[in-house]
Amino acid sequence: MSELEFSGRVAIVTGSSAGIGEETARRLSALGAMVVVNSASSVEIGEKVSASLPGKSMYVQADIADRVQGHALVDATIEQYGRLDFLINNAGWTTSIDHSDLDGLTDEIFQKTFDVNVFGTWWLTKYAIAHLRKSDNANIVNITSIAGVRPVGSSIAYSMTKAALNQMTLLLAKSYGPIRVNAVAPGLVTTRWTADWDAMHAAVAATAPVPRSATPEDCAEAVLALLRNKYTSGEIFVVDGGLTQRM
Repeated sequence: MSELEFSGRVAIVTGSSAGIGEETARRLSALGAMVVVNSASSVEIGEKVSASLPGKSMYVQADIADRVQGHALVDATIEQYGRLDFLINNAGWTTSIDHSDLDGLTDEIFQKTFDVNVFGTWWLTKYAIAHLRKSDNANIVNITSIAGVRPVGSSIAYSMTKAALNQMTLLLAKSYGPIRVNAVAPGLVTTRWTADWDAMHAAVAATAPVPRSATPEDCAEAVLALLRNKYTSGEIFVVDGGLTQRM
């Protein structure tokens, strides 16, 4: 049997108990990668996802907003598999708050949004880079959002964090080659969290040139495309059916 495309590669996919992260973990595993599934709290679900993957996998609970837990996630990966090739920074947090509701965007919500989306991602990535440097095909892919390139999103804080992640992507790509660093920036994605956002999905379908919301599969395919192209770094890959062209 011929070797699978990512055989021998080790990937951490944060926030991979559902949605984009889960689908990305499944695609990587099917292509031969050893995948570390992660979530902050959904332990039983995360363990089931890991057990259901076609290749070697393990589950590690870690809230990346806690620097110690994020570091432990990397340490557990190295202990189990001895290497790290791909870091997919998918874990994130948000809550829906109208942009005109300043009182609704409390200091606590603002802080938590940054703690997970920016600080947690930064601390984890910074710690992982020492191990990624040892790989001959090291990749970091940050899952961001069109909220990072347009003044939209579930809250002002969320949009700010995604813009920060997009800029972090460019800065790391510039400074830490040959590690390749890219981002996937989806528009509205159909997930469990957005399942009842009928009006939003309808609005996207009515506006985007490709008349529907994104799927986790669309986003996972974008991750794979960035992993496969060995001369692409510092790109923000917008996956929105052309929506931002009409915004």
